[in-house]
Amino acid sequence: MATRTRKGDAGVLEEIRTDLRRLHDGWMALVFPRQRGRGHAVMGRWTPETTPQQVGYYGWGIVGALGLLALYPLTVLGFATRYYAATLDSTRTRLGIAGVTALAVLAWGGLTALAHLRLEPEAVLAVAAAGVVATGSTALAAACSRIGGRPVSVLLAYPFALTALFLPPVVAALVTPSLEDVVLEPSYAFAVQLLEGPLAVGGINELLRANFELAGTAYAAMWTAIAFPLGWLLGGAVALANLVRPSS
Repeated sequence: MATRTRKGDAGVLEEIRTDLRRLHDGWMALVFPRQRGRGHAVMGRWTPETTPQQVGYYGWGIVGALGLLALYPLTVLGFATRYYAATLDSTRTRLGIAGVTALAVLAWGGLTALAHLRLEPEAVLAVAAAGVVATGSTALAAACSRIGGRPVSVLLAYPFALTALFLPPVVAALVTPSLEDVVLEPSYAFAVQLLEGPLAVGGINELLRANFELAGTAYAAMWTAIAFPLGWLLGGAVALANLVRPSS
């Protein structure tokens, strides 16, 4: 068992080394010729000869190595995201765009009906509007996934998929007060962390505090706004993973 574990660890380390080598070769190839793999079949891999060439070559290589410290963890995230996205895409393939959309309509229709029984008309309209957004996002994510293509997936499919994922629990908490402690209060705490952390740069937090109040349907708007940049990040990570290790 221990021997098998060591072999498995060695295999993982070898894959990591291969990925890092491929990424670094691609970085070097942006400026210098014959850097991928073993280089030219006859002439081999290009190496610097003069002192200025050596300074530029090794300096560029160091910059690339430092960049890998940030890029490779993102690549690993891309591997994981690609795996789960492929699982969801297989469901979309079986149901089709119409089937996926019908399920979303059924779920959000039930939430809207529940809101009609428990909430004021204005709140019912808010829930229905959020349902339209989530259902539309589900349909658009499925459609973009079917269209395919890296730009469409990164810019649209992943953000719409995350929008459809984030909105239902938020709206459910708006409909059901007992869920507020589970969904809305953590959302509020997360918003405070964002405002006091990354959004404090350039006074963005003060602008948001002056113009918006995090209450009611603003929670849905907040998570929709989070879904798009996060979707772009995940989509970019998958694109990077495909570049390093293309999916079969």
